[in-house]
Amino acid sequence: MSSTYLVTGANRGLGLEFVRQLKARGERVFATARTPRDAADLRALTPDVLALDVSSESSIQSLAAALKGQAIDVLINNAGVFGNDPGLNEITMGEFQRVFAANTFGPALLVKALVKNVEAGRKRQVFTISSTLGSITHSSHGFSWSYRSSKAAVNMLTAAMHNELSPRGFTCVTFCPGWNKTDMGGKDAPLEPKDSIRSLIGVMDRIVPADSGRFLSHEGNAIAW
Repeated sequence: MSSTYLVTGANRGLGLEFVRQLKARGERVFATARTPRDAADLRALTPDVLALDVSSESSIQSLAAALKGQAIDVLINNAGVFGNDPGLNEITMGEFQRVFAANTFGPALLVKALVKNVEAGRKRQVFTISSTLGSITHSSHGFSWSYRSSKAAVNMLTAAMHNELSPRGFTCVTFCPGWNKTDMGGKDAPLEPKDSIRSLIGVMDRIVPADSGRFLSHEGNAIAW
């Protein structure tokens, strides 16, 4: 039996690859992009393309209205941005606000807006894309202050979602997809999106309720907070 997925930030990169591979195996996929009319590659994969700017609370509310009554088995919080603050001298309040709005506040508010949709689904899974750059244990350098901090914060959000939602049958997990050759990751990254996402989807397929609250790699290995 096919499942219904919602993938945010799906117009390019890892999000687009999620949609491509999920559709190829017969899943129904709702995909979001800031401007759907400009997302030709995405619209070629699925007819269910919806507008969403995860940095905008009103946009999140509009998405929730468009999906009212639609059960979602798996929500993949993939949308995110990188920071333009390689070091201490470059950090600004505006950059922190921009990055946190997309990477941290957006996923939290999206789960709030769609919790009834996911609760109506068969799997009740909420998967959030994070990064080992958000791991305090593995922190070894100072670049991209806003991005790293936002991912550490979204890891905490997943723990909080687990604590509040797992009694209602939800499974909430944070994943690192690895360093990929995308617009964000750059050409020097060691992983191809098609390989990383194939592995990650395989891990997601094996997730059980006991995994809720964990931080895992695209290969299914535990990552230290």
